[in-house]
Amino acid sequence: MIYQPPTALPRPLLEEEEMQQALATHDFGTVFRIARDKAGISYSRIATECDIKPERVGTLARGRGRITSFDKILQISDALRVPGHMVGLASRPWEAIELPVPASSTENGSPSVRRRAFLQAATTTGLAAALPTLHQPSAPKRVTVGHVDSLRDRTARLRRLDHILGGGDTHRVYLGEFQATKSLLRTASFTDDSRRSLLSLLAEQAQQAGWAAFDGGRKAEAEALYEESKVMAREAGDGDLLGNSFSFLAYQTADPRDAVKIAANSCQAITPGTPSGVRALLHERMAWACAVANQPTAAEQALEAARTALDKRQTDEPQPDWAAWVDETELDIMTGRCWAELRRPLRAVPILERALARYDDAHARDKALYMSWLADAYLNADEVEAAAAVTSRALDLSVGVASVRPRQRLNPVLDQLRPYGHLGAVQNVLEKAAY
Repeated sequence: MIYQPPTALPRPLLEEEEMQQALATHDFGTVFRIARDKAGISYSRIATECDIKPERVGTLARGRGRITSFDKILQISDALRVPGHMVGLASRPWEAIELPVPASSTENGSPSVRRRAFLQAATTTGLAAALPTLHQPSAPKRVTVGHVDSLRDRTARLRRLDHILGGGDTHRVYLGEFQATKSLLRTASFTDDSRRSLLSLLAEQAQQAGWAAFDGGRKAEAEALYEESKVMAREAGDGDLLGNSFSFLAYQTADPRDAVKIAANSCQAITPGTPSGVRALLHERMAWACAVANQPTAAEQALEAARTALDKRQTDEPQPDWAAWVDETELDIMTGRCWAELRRPLRAVPILERALARYDDAHARDKALYMSWLADAYLNADEVEAAAAVTSRALDLSVGVASVRPRQRLNPVLDQLRPYGHLGAVQNVLEKAAY
């Protein structure tokens, strides 16, 4: 049995939105207040376990002052038994996470059954929980530009995990990389160039960790990481990564009008030296924000700007790895998504069908997501059976993917299909969704 200290926060409380937001931003005053009000943990107990003066705990809980010391953050998190990822740390030593092993009895011993059981377990606990902690390169006392370049290469290799795994699997990996690199700022010495290069890498890693958090359903944490990325990109003088920070924030902003404003900031970061792939990425994210805000003219203009950027791309033009995935197929998919969102199925369906036909099933999460917009477009065209067939395929692809987004996208489609449950194709997909 694992020892739980007197101040350990209950798991349901840790999962509350306000608590997650407070932990992600290191707002321990709010954490202390919630701990007292909802878990009945007194300020005196918190003070004792966290080695903070009682009056200081009360002051923090009233919203005055902050905890900024790295060592103190560690101490508070361990005392409250807060998992490392919730405060931007690698897993703490006390965290004991085990992935259930599927049964291998003769009854359930076929490869397909074992695979399904494993995928179900991975969906529940996160595949990364079963992976060993990745070996971090030894930290030098003096960081050179060459050392930062080697870390950037490592980040690029790890980014490939996102092609086939969901954020529930990759979140710990990316966040651990970000924290390991961030620790160099506290422990190493630099030249001006190497520090600027490291800050740029940290902005990139914060975005990758934020994307995994968003994909895994941790929107508050993702927003905090994107905001941190903005600060680092500005300090590094990296306008391209600054623009990408804005585009990520726009992508998950709930208010469509605010999302358009934030996306406009991302495009304003474009300079004559911005690589064409980055230009295309920022413009297509702008197009999406405009489509969600029901601004068809602005969306079409942004899509044309993205297409122009890709058309002008030179084969020998260097592109940052974080934008290398943007190509004609991805832009076609974004174009189809925008027209589907704008309820223009005659424009959405053909381009989505062509793009998805050449999209590899190995990218299961993304293909399932993109197919949800094709299903939407079919429904807007009153092609119910076609929408049901696409939805069924998307459900198949999303099995075992540790991402909340495919099902979030498919649930409204399923709701639109329910009135047609008398049709065989619809009945089949509804039964599959309920399984």
